[in-house]
Amino acid sequence: MKRWFLFASIILALLFASSCANNKNTDKQETEGKNNVELTVSAAASLADAMNVIQKAYQAEHPEVTLRFNFGASGSLQQQVSQGAPVDLFFSAAEDKFDLLVEEGVIAEEDGMDLLGNELVLIVPKEGSMIKNFEDLAKAGIDKISIGTPETVPAGKYARESLENIGLWKDAESKIVYAKDVRQVLSYVGTGNVEAGMVYKTDALGSDQVEIIATAETDTHTPIVYPVGVIKDSEHYEAAKDFYEYLQNDEALKVFEKYGFTIK
Repeated sequence: MKRWFLFASIILALLFASSCANNKNTDKQETEGKNNVELTVSAAASLADAMNVIQKAYQAEHPEVTLRFNFGASGSLQQQVSQGAPVDLFFSAAEDKFDLLVEEGVIAEEDGMDLLGNELVLIVPKEGSMIKNFEDLAKAGIDKISIGTPETVPAGKYARESLENIGLWKDAESKIVYAKDVRQVLSYVGTGNVEAGMVYKTDALGSDQVEIIATAETDTHTPIVYPVGVIKDSEHYEAAKDFYEYLQNDEALKVFEKYGFTIK
């Protein structure tokens, strides 16, 4: 009887140890699986500063998720997504670029929304300039003005619209130096390579090398709207949807407001 009891105790101990090991392996696999979730977010260059702050806050709350940002001109990013680039979220600085993806079925209507707004401003180098308003852009002696390439950079499209509607495009067009995105416009102006530029207010506020001297009237250009949405075929759809919803909460919206965006 004692031998049988000893044998049974050994068997039970071995079964218990095996069970614990299996549970540990399962927990480890689940943890490793969660840690492998990497979300790629293609976002307008003007969102970079705010999104980098939000990234730190979100990853602190969700250590199982890694956010990887691809910042650039909304038009170029939209083309990449249309061509099948592995992206989980698209955050555009223009409705028309975003709407193309909805029309193509890449983003479902229920998985997208207009989240932010912005303003278009005229900037000059910080050390001073003879340019004091938009009308000065047409004056002799002003040789270089930078805007984003209108076909791919929404801010550039808005800038051209505004200059056309206030009657300055004809005089300014020959002076235009096109840039790949708003950050490049900021660089051109801040380094003095051009005498003025037109960018979003949020970008100008984030630079200590430029000065805002005028704001474009909102009725001179298409409304500046930032839509965001989840890519329908995302390999991490649920995680992408969670981050999409996080961008709409009070904590994230306060960050956007801090960087000069308006909330829709």
